[in-house]
Amino acid sequence: MSDTAVQFRKATEEDLPAIVSLIADDQLGETREDASLPLKSCYVAAFQAIDSDPNQFLAVAEDKHRVVGTMQLTFIPGLSRKGSLRGQIEAVRVVMGHRNFGIGENMFRWAIEQCRERGCSLVQLTTDKSRPDAHRFYERLGFEASHEGYKLKLPQR
Repeated sequence: MSDTAVQFRKATEEDLPAIVSLIADDQLGETREDASLPLKSCYVAAFQAIDSDPNQFLAVAEDKHRVVGTMQLTFIPGLSRKGSLRGQIEAVRVVMGHRNFGIGENMFRWAIEQCRERGCSLVQLTTDKSRPDAHRFYERLGFEASHEGYKLKLPQR
C-alpha cells in the first residue's frame, strides 16, 4: 500500500458510516461512539451542521474509492493575534490496516496547507493525554505542546 494513491477531499453524507466507524475504532471512541447501522440520527444531524458551516471542513482520505482516514478542520476567527484566523485540527483517524504508511503525515501536511490557504496564522490541535505515540507524531511534525487543555463534560439532555 502506497500513500501516493491516497486523495483528500471534502466528506459527503455517503461517507458518514465510514467516518463514524473510524472514530469509534480506538480506545477512546469505542466507549463513546456507536457505529452500528443504520447510524443514529445524531450523527446525521452533526454532519449536516458541519457541512453547512463555512468554517468547518470535514475531510476524508480515500484510497481506491475507500475511506481510509478522516479529520475535521475548524477555522476559528478571533480578536487575539491581531484578529487572526486559527486552524483547529480534530478527530484525526486512519483505518487500522493503513497506519504507518505515511497517510497520517500526508493528511496533516494537506490540512496545514488548507489552513495556510485560508489565511490562518496558527494551526492547533488537542490530543488526549493517554496517547504518547500521537504526541511524538505531532512533535515530529513541528507542533509544540505549548498549553494545558481542560474540558468540562456536560450531561446530555
